[in-house]
Amino acid sequence: MVFGHWGRTAIRSAFATGIALSLSVGMAGAADDATEDQILRALTPKRLTRSLSAAPADTTKAAEETKFINQIRNRTTRSLSAGEREQIASIAKEKPSIDLEITFEYNSANISRNALPAVTALGKALTNPELKGTTFVLAGHTDAVGGDAFNQDLSERRADSLKKYLMEKYGIAAADLVTVGYGEAKLKNASNPTAGENRRVQVVNMAGSKVAGH
Repeated sequence: MVFGHWGRTAIRSAFATGIALSLSVGMAGAADDATEDQILRALTPKRLTRSLSAAPADTTKAAEETKFINQIRNRTTRSLSAGEREQIASIAKEKPSIDLEITFEYNSANISRNALPAVTALGKALTNPELKGTTFVLAGHTDAVGGDAFNQDLSERRADSLKKYLMEKYGIAAADLVTVGYGEAKLKNASNPTAGENRRVQVVNMAGSKVAGH
């Protein structure tokens, strides 16, 4: 791929500041400075009134999703098949989420010092009683700079790095954090493959909506 002056400048800038990852999915808006409360509210499933309870078909779908999620809990990132990765992405489209920016050290899976406030807010939100018993997916994504194999590996390692940090610092059970990597396969901004917003990790609450009073 051939880049012009501005393209090369953008790439050099991205590598100079470290690769950034944002947590996002669906219609979630950017929240670079999100607080613990903002993250908690964004990841809390919507509550339905009894009159709006799920139809039988929705109940069946929810049961199938739960079965699948239980099957991939405690699985390593690299053990997931391409089909399983796509199924995770499909389910995640309809789940609660939020965008956060997290940077890593240059060419590394180590979380940068500048990203610690965002990760701290995330850790506190995920351990809030409101989200107790929930399974979260940490899905790594990269931009299109570099080869497919390199980007796939990088996306997996950074998702795993975030999971390890949340486990060690906040005591979140390994089975409650499912990691998956997509490399550059699912660009958030396909019209600009090297854009910083493509370098992200999706954090998704895989729980469905709750009926009010439950």
